[in-house]
Amino acid sequence: MALALVVAALAAGGCMRPPSQAIDDATLLVRVKTALLNDPTIGAMRIEVDVNLGVVRLSGAVPSEQDIERAVGLARQVAGVRDVHSTIQIVPGSATPTPPSGS
Repeated sequence: MALALVVAALAAGGCMRPPSQAIDDATLLVRVKTALLNDPTIGAMRIEVDVNLGVVRLSGAVPSEQDIERAVGLARQVAGVRDVHSTIQIVPGSATPTPPSGS
């Protein structure tokens, strides 16, 4: 049953890679997203992450070039990442405001 779910998930994604690679990419996806979310600056921004065969693709919008460099740097630091490609755009004022703390 579990193998059928893995095969179905791979077929639905249109990828023909071994299940072990899919698990590795899924693990990398979680680790990269976690690294971005845990960063005090980048965590407030909407950056999409995709991983294929260990190559991370970042997309979205951030307010500055420094934010792009920071996001790419954080992704590169994750163990197992082979390469990082970014199509993140600079859009002034694109950071998601953080809600006020305490009331």
